[in-house]
Amino acid sequence: MDVDTRLLRYFAAVAEEGSLTGAAKRLFVSQPALTKQIRRLEDDLGVRLFTRSRSGMALTEAGREFASRVPALLDGWDEAVRATGSAARVLRLGFLDAGAVGAVPEVIAEFRRTQPEWRVELRQFDWSDPSAGLARGEVDAAVVRLPFPGQESFAVRELFVEERGVLLPARHPLADNETVEFRELRDEPFVAAGAETGAWREHWLASEERDGHPVRVGAVTSRPDEWLGAVAGGCVALAPASAARFHPHPGVVFRPVRGVSPSRVALARPRKRTHETALNELLQAVTRRLHRT
Repeated sequence: MDVDTRLLRYFAAVAEEGSLTGAAKRLFVSQPALTKQIRRLEDDLGVRLFTRSRSGMALTEAGREFASRVPALLDGWDEAVRATGSAARVLRLGFLDAGAVGAVPEVIAEFRRTQPEWRVELRQFDWSDPSAGLARGEVDAAVVRLPFPGQESFAVRELFVEERGVLLPARHPLADNETVEFRELRDEPFVAAGAETGAWREHWLASEERDGHPVRVGAVTSRPDEWLGAVAGGCVALAPASAARFHPHPGVVFRPVRGVSPSRVALARPRKRTHETALNELLQAVTRRLHRT
């Protein structure tokens, strides 16, 4: 019987967290999707791995036996992937948006010229995974926006700070203002990321800067085209200043906002080092290029 390694990671997360809710947040997946995958694994194995109750997910005897073996299986798989990547000389760098990575493609081009035996893949992820592939082991490092759930598990170096503004429908009463006060936006319907993104979602809703005013969520999106469409349709959204340059839309305007903290861009990598020498060289070049004082 063949079992998808992603199912094993899902099982391990639920076993460690003791709940579907906690594991879903950690994995950046919805709880219904995670429930479906756990049931799929149980069906594949032909045994129940958890007993479900209001207090959470408890391992059955079979589940405890499986849980004792899964970490070694995953460690072995990860080591095989790292060894294969090292042999193939591939470095994978994740990112979320062009405004954060800036001149990284130029850095990669220079790295390729000096290290022609290495291939660098720049992989873009949508906002359903604010870790840009790190949480699922899909990249070797990532340019991310802080905060993101689980960031304490990674080595994180802040690179620069970018002011946040607001995207407004072109017909919005505040669209002609040069600058908008955040308190003027508190009652507006906001575009939000999925609930599973936790701290990331709260940051882009400015939850800590609302002085107790509740959030109105007008739309939930994970991609720039959906995001802009929701704003053009009547919602508002906080966005980094670079969004005005990289995501123009005829029905949307960007305005600076007073009263919200900036966006912090960082370079993150697993604490378990992979491709040490080559990756360090690439990441040092990225840091030098992106770091702003």
